[in-house]
Amino acid sequence: MTDYKNIIRRNPNKRFGKPCVRDARISAYDVLGWLAAGMDFKEIIFDFPGFTVEDIKACLAYAADKEHKLQHA
Repeated sequence: MTDYKNIIRRNPNKRFGKPCVRDARISAYDVLGWLAAGMDFKEIIFDFPGFTVEDIKACLAYAADKEHKLQHA
C-alpha cells in the first residue's frame, strides 16, 4: 500500500482542513469522486498536470486506511 502520509496532508488554511494532495487545493475526496464518476488516472493527470499516479494511489490508500479504521473502531 502506498504511504499516503507523505502526500495527503491537512492544512487548516486550505479547504477547511480537508485532506489534500500535497500543497494543492484538491482534496483526496475530490480525487475519489472523480474516480467513482469513471475518470481514469490518465484523465485526472491530464486535467491536473502536476498530479502523478502516486498522488492518485495515495488518495486510494488514504480512503482504504480510513475505512479500515472505521471497521475497527
